[in-house]
Amino acid sequence: MTAHALAGALADDGRRRTFAAIVLGATSATEVAERTGLPARVVLTGVRRLTDAGLVAGADGALAVDEASLRATARDSHPADDAEPGVDPVLRTFLRAGVLVSLPAQPSRRRVLLAHIAERSFEPGIRYPERAVDDALKPWCAAGGSDHVTLRRYLIDERLLTRERGVYQRR
Repeated sequence: MTAHALAGALADDGRRRTFAAIVLGATSATEVAERTGLPARVVLTGVRRLTDAGLVAGADGALAVDEASLRATARDSHPADDAEPGVDPVLRTFLRAGVLVSLPAQPSRRRVLLAHIAERSFEPGIRYPERAVDDALKPWCAAGGSDHVTLRRYLIDERLLTRERGVYQRR
C-alpha cells in the first residue's frame, strides 16, 4: 500500500467512520453500523474497500486493523511520484508508485497502460482462474483510479487476456 492509496481509502467520510469503529474495537459489520449510525450498505461497502486497500483484515469473519500493512506503509520512504527517468509518459501520468490513479480516456494511451499491467501481472501461457486474475488486479486499483472488474474487462477487450469458461490466459 502506498501513502496515496491510504489517503484514497480514507478520503470518504463513511470509510473513515467505519475504519475508526474498527480501530476502536468493532469486529463485525453489525457492530460498526451500531457504533457509527451508518446504513449497513455503507458499512459493507466501506469494509470491502478498506479490505481491498489493505487497511482492514477479516480473519475468520472478525474485522481488525491490518497493523502490519500500516507499519509497512509508514516505513515506505518513497514519494508518491517516484517514476524513473525514461519511463513512458503514459505510465508516469496514470501510475503512482505502481498503483493506477486513473484510466486514460484515449484508447491508445489506455492500451499502453493495460499492456504494462498485463506484463507485470500475468505470465504468458499460464492459465488463471478468475479469482487469481481479480487478486492480481486489485493492487493496481488500490488508489481508487478504477476497479479490478473494469480493468479485467479492458484487458479482455484489448485482447491482452483471453477468457474461456472462466479461465484467463495472457497472449
